[in-house]
Amino acid sequence: MSRVPLSVLDLVPVSSGSTPAEALANTVDLAVAAERAGYARYWLAEHHLNPGVAGSAPTVVIGAVAAATSSIRVGSAATLVGNTRGLQIAETFGTLAALYGPRIDLGLGRSGAPAPGAPKPPSLAPRTDRVVDGLLVPAPFEFRIAPGSRFALQGELLGRVPGDVDRFAGELDLIRGLFARTWSRDGAVIEAPPAGGAAVELWIHGSTGGESARIAGALGLPYGANYHTSPGTVLASVQAYRDAFRPGVLDAPHVIVSADVLVAPTAAEADELGTGYAQWVHSIRSGVGAIEYPIPDQARAARLPDDAAASVADRLATRFVGDPAHVAERLETLRRVTGADELLVTTIAHDHDARVRSYELLAAEWAARADLREPAAAAR
Repeated sequence: MSRVPLSVLDLVPVSSGSTPAEALANTVDLAVAAERAGYARYWLAEHHLNPGVAGSAPTVVIGAVAAATSSIRVGSAATLVGNTRGLQIAETFGTLAALYGPRIDLGLGRSGAPAPGAPKPPSLAPRTDRVVDGLLVPAPFEFRIAPGSRFALQGELLGRVPGDVDRFAGELDLIRGLFARTWSRDGAVIEAPPAGGAAVELWIHGSTGGESARIAGALGLPYGANYHTSPGTVLASVQAYRDAFRPGVLDAPHVIVSADVLVAPTAAEADELGTGYAQWVHSIRSGVGAIEYPIPDQARAARLPDDAAASVADRLATRFVGDPAHVAERLETLRRVTGADELLVTTIAHDHDARVRSYELLAAEWAARADLREPAAAAR
């Protein structure tokens, strides 16, 4: 394990009985705690039309988090190209870097989606559950956008059109060119202050091992692979990136892999805190939109029917829940099997204090294990 960094992915969850304003205040509080605990990065995700998620404007929240912290890197995972055009993205993140210094990360993802009713393009991942060197890699979930769902409505309201996904490479070239002050039109370099020369670290994020992974590899950029939302495709995603890698921004591949975790002093307490996760994930996958995260009693009173429970079984089976030692062991397995250079952890719980404590317990356990391994490695 050595000193593999841990970072935070925050979805800005809204708990049952609370408000988006409280969720945003909790995010700033958690960011301060994460910096104090030694996490390397604090990343925000982009989600729209979800009653249980207040992170619909991640660039605004990035500014609030950066203003409340001083050393932790802050950024997006991911800013979705297609929801926002490349010029706006470059100018916005250039502004963040100008305000808060060279600790801003820009993670880019592709927002293009199939038409309602059509599945996403297939992954190269095997279509069956398997265990790879101790890591459960379930069969990939086949995501379809139902007509009339919130996913379909998002695309309409954000102005997405068919083909947006195919413009990702061009928008990425524009963003990189504006940062580097090399993008030109009719022979003249176009300036886009404060993007020009901005010290922004650029990442590409993907799930299925498709075009995003290949683009990141071909440009020699760092890559983020999702085990927490797409556990069935993580190995194919990482492999596609490594197969495509050519030295560019980086001399060697660099991967961060996400995981959904929940830590408490005891396994029993962690299990109790984790109650409600199935209902929350199902609300997202079904296209209803993330519900406010339920308290355990609410979740027990609203058990999912068998077919709904089956649709989220992969996410429950790949969530790391337990005491600090157990969760750290599971993360070590994920790191070993994927070859991750960094790990990105996201934690959802109804109680904010329990969520902060989860991150603190995990950071302490992870650091202690690294400290134990370093003398042994030096002795060899």
